[in-house]
Amino acid sequence: MSTPDPRAALPDETLADGEWHRLHPLTPLFKGGLVLLIVAGIVLNNFRDRIVYWIVDLFAPDAHMSDYSSGDPVDWVMENNFILLALLIVLGVLIVLIVAFWIVWRFQEFRISDDHVEVRKGIVFRSQRRAPLDRVQGVNLTRPFPARLIGLAKLEVVGAGTDANVPLEYLSTAKAERVRADILRLASGARAARLARQDGGPVVGGVRAQVLESVNAGVSGLIEGVDLTDVEPESVVKIPTGRLVGSQLLSGLLWFVFFTAIFAVAMSFAIPGILSETDGPEAIGAIIAVMLGMGVPLVIATVAVTWGQISKSLRYSIAPTPDGVRITYGLFTTTTETIPPGRIFAVEVTQSLLWRPFGWWAVKINRMSGKSAAQQQSGTGQQFSIVLPVGVAADVQRVLGLILPDMPSQDLPLVWQHGIHGPQAEGDPYQRLEKRGWWRRPFSWKRHGFAVTDFGLILRRGVVWRKLAVFPLARLQGVSVHQGPIDRAQRVGYLKAHSVTGVVLGDVVGIDSAVLNAAVGDVAHRASVAAYADHSHRWASAETPDAEAPVVAENSDAASEPLIDLVPEAPTAPETDNRDA
Repeated sequence: MSTPDPRAALPDETLADGEWHRLHPLTPLFKGGLVLLIVAGIVLNNFRDRIVYWIVDLFAPDAHMSDYSSGDPVDWVMENNFILLALLIVLGVLIVLIVAFWIVWRFQEFRISDDHVEVRKGIVFRSQRRAPLDRVQGVNLTRPFPARLIGLAKLEVVGAGTDANVPLEYLSTAKAERVRADILRLASGARAARLARQDGGPVVGGVRAQVLESVNAGVSGLIEGVDLTDVEPESVVKIPTGRLVGSQLLSGLLWFVFFTAIFAVAMSFAIPGILSETDGPEAIGAIIAVMLGMGVPLVIATVAVTWGQISKSLRYSIAPTPDGVRITYGLFTTTTETIPPGRIFAVEVTQSLLWRPFGWWAVKINRMSGKSAAQQQSGTGQQFSIVLPVGVAADVQRVLGLILPDMPSQDLPLVWQHGIHGPQAEGDPYQRLEKRGWWRRPFSWKRHGFAVTDFGLILRRGVVWRKLAVFPLARLQGVSVHQGPIDRAQRVGYLKAHSVTGVVLGDVVGIDSAVLNAAVGDVAHRASVAAYADHSHRWASAETPDAEAPVVAENSDAASEPLIDLVPEAPTAPETDNRDA
């Protein structure tokens, strides 16, 4: 029986051939040229008269245009048959711009090899960025609205360090999808992506053909959407528009209350001062003016925040693909994010008090974004951390199944029955905050706690804002325990799960010292075994481990000996109050 050729299922054309390729010819226009043209148009409009006077005096000094003091100078140019000169000047300016854009485009290239994605650009100051494929954390395909009109897209390869992302700006949407597929296929451990190129694919057309192709695709795909062709339709979780708008309006209500509180405090200081200086109708008018001056910006801010969240989440969908979980969202600017397996470090299911009557939940994740701390705090960075803006319980179950596919079935009760909806009246398997430390979480101390399984560390917190966080042990960066003087007196401590920087926090407080001692060694042992058995970072590779996993007995000293002794009565307790385990 013959082995099937892996190239048969691949497209005829691939750019993963190790050669340098250029970006779309309109790239300089959308990377700053469009803004430059707009600014130049504003400048020309404001200084049009002076520019026309200067040009006419330069080419026709005998025209005596300086004597023309009324009317539109453009009309004067037309009346004196200087139209041809004006058109030649405009044509010259356009030629200069086109040549400048062409030179910039010629110096922007990228290539995809078996191991790296590289981008180089610059004329005077050259720069080159490289992303190792085995460290790719995801691939984002963004279509900003102006570029979307003519079928262009921006591809961003998400790296594993600060400012490690490698952007490919811009490509036609079809080519960007092919490049994304090649990058993910190579990152998965498969080497078949480059084989198709060896057979010789179709030759890409010239500049004119590329522009026409992208424009046609942009017009036809403006309403249809993007990135649903390789997704199983029945597996896509979609959010009804009414639910999305309603949930964001309820969240906007919290912003309104917050801004109203600021407004009330500000007015409490402003009104006494106004009344002390004026009285009667003048005082009322001054108070109304201050209220309008302060209230209108607050209302605008509330509306802007709410609309920003709604517009970012419209046309949302999430679905599995052979290369990971694909998330698409956005109304005007469409963003598609593909998260390969093994790139999610923490998952959190949250529910605010206002969402509880409707049974709505949100799902967030921690992942390496390749952005700096400031960029992660921006709207775009936060959006990449949200995998389900709002959904009912069935949606949450489906999403958790997509982003945590390796979670064993025996852990599901810890997530749902005892976690999201817990604690139950009897048989709570979570290690909870001790009653003697209730003052740390006066409203949620009965719910506040954690559980450890072979798969992950599960944290349950909050009553007003219910939260359940899951940290897969295979990707847990570390665990630490802390104990201050008050904690030592109450024989409790603080447990923190260390993950990549993100919106999901892994900390529980007020846990019994003896329980923490046992948990630290247990987590360390389980995490070591899980990390060795995990090969999701090369999800398509057929390679197997060369050696057996190190076996650590459950009752061995390495697993049971505490790395930090939090019990004050023990004679060997260290003097240090804080140590990472």
